[in-house]
Amino acid sequence: MENHNANAHNAHGGSMKSYVIGFLFSIILTIIPLVVVMNDMLSKTATTVLILIMAILQFAVQLIFFMHIRDEEKPRFNLMALIFGLVILLTIVAGSIWIMTYNAVAS
Repeated sequence: MENHNANAHNAHGGSMKSYVIGFLFSIILTIIPLVVVMNDMLSKTATTVLILIMAILQFAVQLIFFMHIRDEEKPRFNLMALIFGLVILLTIVAGSIWIMTYNAVAS
């Protein structure tokens, strides 16, 4: 019985090693843009690109190490829901930017 419970935990949860690695990646991906911004190391455009890249990597780390997106069973309903949510998010952000740009030109 104990073996079955251990397997069930490993199937839906992570190990301490996985959580520590994810935490360290999260800290590193937070410190890098902080140091760049605080020390004014790059141009504004390069800093913005760096922050966006670090945010995307941070998102991937959260999904992989903490939300266990790779440990799912078939079918991947959680992954499909995540992709749908991202499509909605990108549509709202892109539409908002487009409307703000059009309003700035029209004014």
